[in-house]
Amino acid sequence: MRIAVAGSIATDHLMSFDGRFAEQIIPEKIQQLSVSFLIDELDVRRGGVAANISFGLGNFGMNPVLVGAAGADFEEYRAWLERHGVDTSAVHISELRHTARFVCTTDRDQNQIASFYAGAMADARNIEIKPIHDRLGGIDLVLVGADDPAAMVRHSEECRSRSIAFAADPSQQLARMEGPEVRSLIEGARLLFTNEYEKALAEQKTGWSDDEILERVGTRVTTLGSKGARIDVKGEPSIHVPVASVGEVVDPTGVGDSFRAGFLAAHSWGLSLERAAQVGNATAVHCLEVNGPQEYELTPKGLLERIETSYGKEAADEVRPHL
Repeated sequence: MRIAVAGSIATDHLMSFDGRFAEQIIPEKIQQLSVSFLIDELDVRRGGVAANISFGLGNFGMNPVLVGAAGADFEEYRAWLERHGVDTSAVHISELRHTARFVCTTDRDQNQIASFYAGAMADARNIEIKPIHDRLGGIDLVLVGADDPAAMVRHSEECRSRSIAFAADPSQQLARMEGPEVRSLIEGARLLFTNEYEKALAEQKTGWSDDEILERVGTRVTTLGSKGARIDVKGEPSIHVPVASVGEVVDPTGVGDSFRAGFLAAHSWGLSLERAAQVGNATAVHCLEVNGPQEYELTPKGLLERIETSYGKEAADEVRPHL
């Protein structure tokens, strides 16, 4: 299965301040605020949901196609992704804007001051799927992930009009999108990914009940954090898949994206939805145990051991031939 992953491409610049913001701010001068913090540590992480999911699929050897917009500063990031099996030929490079960037400073008390620069992400609305589809000789599935909202709606509308299978994964952009946009995004999706909160928000924004959404999508996948994942298909009993065994929890950033990579890989192999969620959960805990959404190492041996420990030998034996 050839999968195109459309969505955000970004870098996170995370800084640590070995002090307290509260000690640097004079309440009666808050309207003339001008402060500067001496930073002790800087951690630059590669991120963006589409890049994270593509990285995971690349680790499965699936050569996913990354579809999104970045700036001229993307070249180092591009090289990293290509080394990990990602096709970046469909990334649009903005002539005017830098790659999206999240900049956050955290103080000793875990208070944060952060900014998000959307930058080149706004250009994603100009990307058309058909030229990519034609150049590659076909795309089996387009995952429409969190991005510029206009781009998300355009991609899903184009997939419907051209009969290209797509998965809707609105993530944090649900909060920004209005009801008609959300309805347009998810109508006719083969797969709909959300977490528990986003599931409720999607129902609220669309005005559709759980059953009404299931009428409009093929399969609904809801991640449940430490409780694992639930899969719903119209007319069938829900499938609950518990979380995989995890060692030391280090950082939850990107865990949902790595779950999607594992799920989509197993789904493309033709495994059952339950197995796909098990592979997704086993991939997700690899990400949870490291610092950063693209810092985990995925090996057949390590993944199979995690699956067998968590879900039994039969599950591992079904996955083994595909790795």
